[in-house]
Amino acid sequence: MLKYGMILASIALITVFLPKQPRFRYEFEKGKVWMHEDLISPYNFAILKTQAELEKDRESVLKSVYPIYDHHTEVLEQQLAQFEAALPEKWQAARLDTLDENLNTYEQVGKQILTEIYQRGVIALNNKFQGDQPHYNFTLLTDNVAKQTNTATVFTTETAREYAHKTIAGKSAIKQKAWLADVLSSYITVNYVFNESLTARLEQDALSSISATRGMVQRGELIVANGTTINNEIYQKIESLRKAYEEEARIGGNRSLLMLGQFLIVALVVTLLFVFIYLFRKDIYHNNRLIFLILIVITGMLLVLSWAINIKLPNLYYIPYCIVPVIIRILFDTRLALNIHLLMVLLAAFFVPNSFEFVFLQFSTGMVAIYSIKTLVKREQFLISSAIILATYLIAYLGMGLMRDGSFSNLYWSNVLPFVFSVLLTLLAYPLIYAFERVFGIISDVTLMELTNSNSKLLRELSYKAPGTFQHSMQVANLAEAAIYKIGGNTLLVRAGALYHDIGKMSNPQYFIENQTKGYNPHDGLSFEQSAQIIISHVAKGVELARKHQLPEVIIDFIRTHHGTTRVDYFYQSYIKSFPEKLVDEEIFHYPGPIPFSRETAVLMMADSVEAASRSLKEPNVQSINDLVDKIIESKLSQKQLINSNITLRDITQVSEIFKDMLKSIYHVRIDYDANKKTGAAPKTDASTP
Repeated sequence: MLKYGMILASIALITVFLPKQPRFRYEFEKGKVWMHEDLISPYNFAILKTQAELEKDRESVLKSVYPIYDHHTEVLEQQLAQFEAALPEKWQAARLDTLDENLNTYEQVGKQILTEIYQRGVIALNNKFQGDQPHYNFTLLTDNVAKQTNTATVFTTETAREYAHKTIAGKSAIKQKAWLADVLSSYITVNYVFNESLTARLEQDALSSISATRGMVQRGELIVANGTTINNEIYQKIESLRKAYEEEARIGGNRSLLMLGQFLIVALVVTLLFVFIYLFRKDIYHNNRLIFLILIVITGMLLVLSWAINIKLPNLYYIPYCIVPVIIRILFDTRLALNIHLLMVLLAAFFVPNSFEFVFLQFSTGMVAIYSIKTLVKREQFLISSAIILATYLIAYLGMGLMRDGSFSNLYWSNVLPFVFSVLLTLLAYPLIYAFERVFGIISDVTLMELTNSNSKLLRELSYKAPGTFQHSMQVANLAEAAIYKIGGNTLLVRAGALYHDIGKMSNPQYFIENQTKGYNPHDGLSFEQSAQIIISHVAKGVELARKHQLPEVIIDFIRTHHGTTRVDYFYQSYIKSFPEKLVDEEIFHYPGPIPFSRETAVLMMADSVEAASRSLKEPNVQSINDLVDKIIESKLSQKQLINSNITLRDITQVSEIFKDMLKSIYHVRIDYDANKKTGAAPKTDASTP
């Protein structure tokens, strides 16, 4: 019931937050043939201008608004006063008082030139209004009196200085022409100052007067006939009708019926998804944690889409739709990722413009995202995958643009920016995957790669404390990985499970034969029951150690199941022989289980027993290895250790052949327990051999 409650809650949440906007019934594209019935206008509506037309109107309006400049009349008086006060000092500094020169003459000429310059006006040109022309019209405000003029009639600081030089050159009474021109240049500054705030206000007022429409379509007028190619004019009429319809429906539509329709659509999509999961991934269907994770991802993305529509995001392609298939592919599998992405894109298409283009773009890039991370073994594959996704977006955008317009002129590369932003946001998949792994206890290929690193803390500790067990685990990993690769399964998972399956032996490494030295066996001083319990306890201690080091549960499953419910047969048989008159409690000599419940855990159980037993072969040859492998696998089958794992007899036969081929190259003979007085493991062909 919890599962169905989560699904229903997710459907309700998505429905509540989806945009409450009725859907225009027709799909159309510029340059395509109108395949529907003749479209007759149901009511009067205005034809909206295109973006290009609005831009053209905007440019035209802005050109009609002249920039405003304030005439600062006080600048003339200030500069004349400063010139008059500073001239005597500069005269003396230049030692002109020793020459036959008249200071008053220089002063009068200088003041005359400055007056002429400031009366004509000095301005700083603005590049915004110049454009391609050197001059532009502007409005001059002098004591709140406006006057239109042109920058060609006034000075800039540069042309004012040139004017001063030229005027002084014509004055015969001035002998030190260069000196006076240099002095005057210090007193030439702008007195026509640009009024940015007033100009901006005038521009805004002018822009607000621009009409967003051009012309009307009357009720009953034919908009487009069946079989007609949709040109620019027809496209704009249909687009205007669509927006008018959605606006009208938003005002007058029945909100309850609209929500019911959305609920039915969302429920259908989610139901299809969970039918797929039930039919093809029952392991996920029966795991409420995984169901909850999938619902969080789906609901989260659709809520982001709803939020973007409600805030009127300029372009819905900013949303990283590909992040969903990337996350699902890495955490689960390709089929599930593809199925979820397809259903989500189809649902999102109800709320985005140009639905077909949207579906094509998103489904294409989603498939590319899934295929590009089919085997994620390196972190940089995220960057490579992102680059491939971006390339797919660009190719699809270019192809659709050319197919629609047959020209490069209507392709605006600014439209590529949303795709770039979306791909960059897709990189957030990596930290999200890590968070989901920690919260929901699942494991990705990236984490498995990290776990299989033999330099990790736990494996390094195993190699120091129990070197024989470490070598055994490495060999088991090689056998199990090769077998799973052959029959199909997660090779990284089985390798990681094999490397950690015996970590519990670190607690008492000397009690396990692979870590013993000749001449000493700690089992000699123990009863058969005590020895069996020490051997069996390595499973529980391994689980405890794994949880202490926060290993994922899927790895702990290998530790719990690698001996299943088999018996430590050597100590059991020894007890029977030594105490034939006593009743024996077999539970003391059995591993607690559970038995393997997946292909990977089943293969590990077989690989563990085969590898351990092969070390005790006196003469490892083809016949002895074949007999050994067959005997061990038959033992597992007879003890019903593999009945819960999803593995067939055909798979088991293939696994057996892989083991035989690989073991034929092994020549290291394992020390036989029979060589000692009493040992801590089972017979050489028993599953409990550590």
